[in-house]
Amino acid sequence: QVRKLIWEGTLHLVQEGLKSGFLHHATAELSCRKNVVPGHVGCGLAELCEMAKQLPAVNESDHQAVHLLDDETSMPEQDLLSCVTENSSNSAKIVVLMGQKYLVPPKSSFLLSDISCLQPLLNYKKKYDVIVIDPPWENKSVKRSNRYSHLSSWQIKQIPVPALAAPDCLVVTWVTNRQKHLRFVKDELYPHWSVKTLAEWHWVKITRAGEFVLPLDSLHKKPYEVLVLGRVQGDVKEALRRPEDVLPIPEHKLIVSIPCSLHSHKPPLTAILAEFIKPDVECLELFARNLQPGWTSWGNEVLKFQHIDYFTLLQNE
Repeated sequence: QVRKLIWEGTLHLVQEGLKSGFLHHATAELSCRKNVVPGHVGCGLAELCEMAKQLPAVNESDHQAVHLLDDETSMPEQDLLSCVTENSSNSAKIVVLMGQKYLVPPKSSFLLSDISCLQPLLNYKKKYDVIVIDPPWENKSVKRSNRYSHLSSWQIKQIPVPALAAPDCLVVTWVTNRQKHLRFVKDELYPHWSVKTLAEWHWVKITRAGEFVLPLDSLHKKPYEVLVLGRVQGDVKEALRRPEDVLPIPEHKLIVSIPCSLHSHKPPLTAILAEFIKPDVECLELFARNLQPGWTSWGNEVLKFQHIDYFTLLQNE
């Protein structure tokens, strides 16, 4: 059934993309890697977070909860790792960390820390209406490559989502194609967080020519990933109070796009979720590796793809 949904839905969207000129049959071999900077950029962030675990624990009563950015801020590593950093202005700011420059979008905030050091995010005192989670799932290839650390199911369950979620919060979790992980999210993780599963969406990855990046019937890797959407269960009155201009979450939805050439980089969900959430809600991304305007982001590599070398300066006309 999932295969049929993905095949028919993607075919329709690809035909529209070819008609509009967004996709091109002739560009099957065209690569979007030309602007990708070397892998060393932004590295060392996870290692820095690992070292910071040795620092004294943050005390809620005598420590500032947030650091506000000025025009260009060079921050001591300890400050950056021990509180949320916020850019409350309407323009991007630059933060300097270990001699490297990172771009912080307008109206965004972030915490760079290990998963064992989430207290500053709780001290920030915000409750979030949308929480997007992209956990580093355990799998054999990750173990073999040692590319990034992975978390066990038990560790993922310890994330304090109930303490961060506003009433009726929409929780969105990226899941690999392993049925084991999908069952864990729906049958164990979400009930543990008092989240009711509402929908399974699929992100389908295609080439610039409109073909699947991998065969749809491949026994190993698939050309799609799953998003499991759920809502924090509150009282009945709260659930009935949905604004009229917000649509109910559809049980199935396809997101079809050409994947970014940066490893494991997911499409931003702000525009996709817009019709299903109220305007100006508080949004949080966990395990983020880049920042988004208007969002709070946490991860041990949260600034990785904000390195200045990933951006091109546009001259004002």
